[in-house]
Amino acid sequence: MAELNIDLHPAQLQIFHSKKRFKIVAAGRRFGKSYLSAWILLIKAIQSESKDVFYIAPTFQQAKDIMWAMLKDLGQDLIAQAHENTAVLTLINGRKIYLKGSDRPETLRGVGLSLAVLDEYASMKPVVWEQIIRPTLADVRGEAFFIGTPAGKNHFYDLYKDALEDDDWDAFQFNSTDNPFLPPEEIEASRRTMSTMSFRQEFEASFETGSGGIFQEEWFKTEEEPEEGNYVIAIDPAGFEAIEKERNLKRSKLDETAIAIVKIDRDKWWVKDILHGRWNIKETAKKILHSALKVESATVGIETGSLRNAILPYLEDEMRTEGKWVSIIELRHGGKKKNDRITWALQGRMEHGQISFNPNRDWKVFIGQLVDFPNRMAHDDLLDSLSYIDQCSVADFAHSIELDDDWQPQDSIAGY
Repeated sequence: MAELNIDLHPAQLQIFHSKKRFKIVAAGRRFGKSYLSAWILLIKAIQSESKDVFYIAPTFQQAKDIMWAMLKDLGQDLIAQAHENTAVLTLINGRKIYLKGSDRPETLRGVGLSLAVLDEYASMKPVVWEQIIRPTLADVRGEAFFIGTPAGKNHFYDLYKDALEDDDWDAFQFNSTDNPFLPPEEIEASRRTMSTMSFRQEFEASFETGSGGIFQEEWFKTEEEPEEGNYVIAIDPAGFEAIEKERNLKRSKLDETAIAIVKIDRDKWWVKDILHGRWNIKETAKKILHSALKVESATVGIETGSLRNAILPYLEDEMRTEGKWVSIIELRHGGKKKNDRITWALQGRMEHGQISFNPNRDWKVFIGQLVDFPNRMAHDDLLDSLSYIDQCSVADFAHSIELDDDWQPQDSIAGY
């Protein structure tokens, strides 16, 4: 067998040399988790006499995206066959490395393993380990390696705490800065733009709780309108009167349509107003157009879905009647849950003073939603509309520059 060049930094080596059967690692972004996992998989597979190894990510596609090319590169002297479609590597000793997704639990059963690596276990269901993978290790006393970045105090946190008290386990916690190859200026740039809680979780591998306290009232600040900047508008549609009648819901139970009107200058947002109410479709279309015309907005974004499709014909009628047109873009949630989208778009900006508000408006409703968030019993429509400004601002920039005739955005959401 060819000599392997296992090049790991000191923190990775601590984990690599652990003799414990079970290991769990909470590490910050860019620590080198995947690179370490690849070497552990290759070494265990080439040393195994009878059993294969699994690498498991939250989804099968993630497993391939993260690990396939890296394993083929690092293990090129050990690999006899690579099966692209099934994501299986056969080594020169006959052992196999399988890439798997926890979203396909039926593919994880019925085998015996010498090692299972569970990457980003916080994003998997606990039963994947407890009921499926743990039994596969029993007959040959196989090993398990958990690695990931914390995502609150969930089952990954519980397992990490239990590991600290169990002699069969080793538990490690490393910051992103424990990777000596990660430029310090990259860390500091992230610190300046992320919320304290998000930075601690993502870069310091801290198990942060997101239950309440995500936004603090003292982060809310007002100031007069800045001279520089361009207006964008984001709409989170809901609460049409027709829908109220169809669903026979009480008015107070319906969400409100929210229209966020924001002036942007680089990384600064000045919120002129967030209109909100339970209007019918025609009223909503009028308010959108009049809001855009008042500030000469270059971009109006509306959240994708059936409500957007219902608004557009009325909005086009209003524009024909007025003889004035505005640019409409489609806003997408990008697969993110609403609470995550609001947190990531607004928390860091508000904490770092990058969002200010018009002192000539009443912000009581907005502040109430801000300090209550996240609360499934409370409305968050104003926060949701403001969180979509992020997409509008990028799209507005893309439309403001000169583009070649054959230019096409690679990302239909971001516009570049």
